[in-house]
Amino acid sequence: MKLILLLIALVAGMMAPLQAGLNGKMGRAIESPVYAALISFAVGTLVLFGYALATRIEFTSIRHAADTHWSVWSAGFLGAFYVTATIILTPRLGAALTFSLVVAGQLIMAVLLDHFGLLGVSVQPISWQRLAGIALITAGVILIRKF
Repeated sequence: MKLILLLIALVAGMMAPLQAGLNGKMGRAIESPVYAALISFAVGTLVLFGYALATRIEFTSIRHAADTHWSVWSAGFLGAFYVTATIILTPRLGAALTFSLVVAGQLIMAVLLDHFGLLGVSVQPISWQRLAGIALITAGVILIRKF
């Protein structure tokens, strides 16, 4: 089962640059990265709604969203920022540089979340090995940028 989860994570990661490239094409076609992001989220919403209907997910649990802290709702803003940023950056920086920076940023934030146990993740202290991993990713970004 763990291998399947690892493969799903890998495939999900592979989809991000593909999504950014396709969203970039949409942004150029309609001359607006913001509207391209809006279209992307609208299509995603329809797909998720269709999936929920097809799998008969219980819709009554959605009412609990109103009880969550306002900060939890900011995930939508973060997603909109991320998608719009990749639409703008991928055509300008290229997919490899954009996503090497995205991955470096993700790892930095993930290490901080782990270290401080933020947002309900289990505490895993910062170690020299984790910092070395971030340094290697950063070195990769430099190599991708240079060549």
